[in-house]
Amino acid sequence: MNRSDLTEKLLDIKREKGWTWKYICETIGGMSPILVTGAVLGQHKMTKPMAAKAAELFGLSKAEQAMLNEVPMRGTMATFPPTDPLIYRFYELILVNGPALKVLIEEEFGDGIMSAIDFDMDITRKADPKGDRVSLGMSGKFLPFKYYGAKGNELALGLKED
Repeated sequence: MNRSDLTEKLLDIKREKGWTWKYICETIGGMSPILVTGAVLGQHKMTKPMAAKAAELFGLSKAEQAMLNEVPMRGTMATFPPTDPLIYRFYELILVNGPALKVLIEEEFGDGIMSAIDFDMDITRKADPKGDRVSLGMSGKFLPFKYYGAKGNELALGLKED
């Protein structure tokens, strides 16, 4: 069995049992629902205690449980550009707003990137009379660009200069 096969097995069990993602995430616990869901979908590694809870919930073998604790090959299930309309909208959001976000981050922090590794994200529903809204919060550590070979008074990192 490979990780893709395990993902399909987990999704089949979810369907058969009629479980919600909320139920699965609360039962496994340990991390954000986004991360737990992503782990079930094969995009994140579960901790050993999380993998044990998932194995108990889904009735998995020891080998399948161990697979949940392995570092996955992230992003391998995606096609580019994405074809799913919801995922495509995220892609479109970054294509359209990414340049503005980039220059605003650089103006505030300096030359660097926002980490997608040291990163937090949450999703909430906001009531609105015109239709409920999806609110995504993202927080990533700023990682300044390192200037190789910097000497003397030269700035070693891409931090914002006063």
